[in-house]
Amino acid sequence: MSFSRRNFLIATGVAAASTTVLSACSSGDDSKGSSKVPSVSTAKTMNIPVGTKADSTGPAPEVAGAVKGGTVYSLDQFDMDHLDPAQIYVSTEGAITRPILRGLTGYKVDDKGGATLVGDVATDAGTMKDGGKTWSFTIKDGIKWEDGTELSMDDVRHTFERLFASFVTEGPRYVQQWLVGGDKYKGPYDGKKLSSIEISGKTITFTLTEARTDFNYTLGMPGYGLVNKKKDTKEKYDKRPYSLGPYKIDSRSIGKSMTYVRNEHWDAATDSIRNAYPDKYIFQFGFQPVASTDRYIADKGNDQYAMSIFNEVAAERTAQVLTNAKLKQRVLTQVDTVTYYWPINMTRVKDVKVRQAINWAWPHQQLQTIRGGASTSELASTILSPVTPGYKKFDLYGVTTKPGGDPVKAKALLKEAGKVGQKLVIAYQQSDNAVKQAVAIKNALEAAGFQVVNQQVDKTTFYTQIGKIDNGYDLFAAGWSPDWPNGYSVFYPCWSGKNIGDGRSNYAQLNDPSVNKAIDAAAKIADVEEANKAWGAIDKQIMELAAVVPDYHSIRNWMYGSKIGNVVYDAGNTCVALCKLYVKK
Repeated sequence: MSFSRRNFLIATGVAAASTTVLSACSSGDDSKGSSKVPSVSTAKTMNIPVGTKADSTGPAPEVAGAVKGGTVYSLDQFDMDHLDPAQIYVSTEGAITRPILRGLTGYKVDDKGGATLVGDVATDAGTMKDGGKTWSFTIKDGIKWEDGTELSMDDVRHTFERLFASFVTEGPRYVQQWLVGGDKYKGPYDGKKLSSIEISGKTITFTLTEARTDFNYTLGMPGYGLVNKKKDTKEKYDKRPYSLGPYKIDSRSIGKSMTYVRNEHWDAATDSIRNAYPDKYIFQFGFQPVASTDRYIADKGNDQYAMSIFNEVAAERTAQVLTNAKLKQRVLTQVDTVTYYWPINMTRVKDVKVRQAINWAWPHQQLQTIRGGASTSELASTILSPVTPGYKKFDLYGVTTKPGGDPVKAKALLKEAGKVGQKLVIAYQQSDNAVKQAVAIKNALEAAGFQVVNQQVDKTTFYTQIGKIDNGYDLFAAGWSPDWPNGYSVFYPCWSGKNIGDGRSNYAQLNDPSVNKAIDAAAKIADVEEANKAWGAIDKQIMELAAVVPDYHSIRNWMYGSKIGNVVYDAGNTCVALCKLYVKK
């Protein structure tokens, strides 16, 4: 999922008990003056199992020492492009909606950030039949919308049928792809129902075109949050979704702020995932990382009660913060599953030697320095992160041997292709640090013989813009972490030719028959080890085509105010766990 667009990894047909993700790496003891930098390459994985019915039963376990009351503030760069769950495929959007949106399944976070897949509005994480072609979920009693009306089975059915509507362009496509008859279904607004969704009492059953033993993980994505049928305003729902969670939207000023207040109709007994300690959340937008970091360092007034969803410690302040024992105590440091990369538009840059030249010229080390050094990232030569099962270590373009880039080799490839002086239009997100990185990239590529035009794109709509077929860019900043534990959820959405279209996440528009065939074949491998080998081979196959420049694997450093308690990582949604926070008295 982009920004990281998401989470983890499980091979199709693999039992849930085999799923793995990264280990939590919070500031903990290391924060007390240690200068040790977490290693992505050596980070351990841990199980994310499917929980029991008891695990799915609320209320959520209490956080030790937590108290109710107070207001949590945020200091972040940008507002959300989407809040309609069907349109959510960016981690920040998923993170900010955890207190208001609920799904059939979700991730229960322990006090160390570890995750278990459980039933959210469902009584458990689902019942599988026919080897994974049929899945059933029974809805809990007592779940109410923010106006006090009961969650109905019409709401549940409508949630999944509206995924097929023409206005839904940005969210995940798995359910639409897998439901029988989904290839011809156009949505519920003309009164038609999808026969592969059946309702019996309080149970919903899905019939799939293929065996998906990971379907319950798929439904844990924010993109499959439930929607109130009677309050569905179609396109307008994106700006003001209806809440099933412990909070609801009280006010919103697009681009500036959004406020959550308590949803008095939420019953903690129905929710095993969310705590609800603060009275209010006030999300504030428009803060560059330096500005937010300086306010965290000063720790004055309401900033003592602040945290960030997106903003991390600014590169310019990384050394100051992470080498100061007192400041570092207020930093959550986390190895993430995401790989940030730069897809190359295959419809515009068609010569493989030109794409290889871009890879050889890439200034990895300079960019890492601009980001704040090794404490913020590890250089990447692969699409998969080292903490993702299926990762295979290889380096086709000298990232390890020449991390500063090799302009001589790059220019030689351009000469072989007869493309010295080729123009590249590069899109990147607006931020002070991104501008510095864009300049370094421009200088490196021009030294290799390219002509480069840099274009800033607004952060709020960035993924919408680069997700357009005719976007006018040759290269763009992006990133992906697995949608749930498995390589399929990296390679199908981002690199399969079947997933090319406006709003889709195959940003490079790669449509290579051999890659498509390999992805389809790997998706059918039931053996965990063999499936992981296949995903690693696909990674190398795509890199041989030079369809992308892997840039770095992320190490997160989120700073927060001194009056915020229990800042932990949500491994299921790759973000700070908003529903585990409390305000210190």
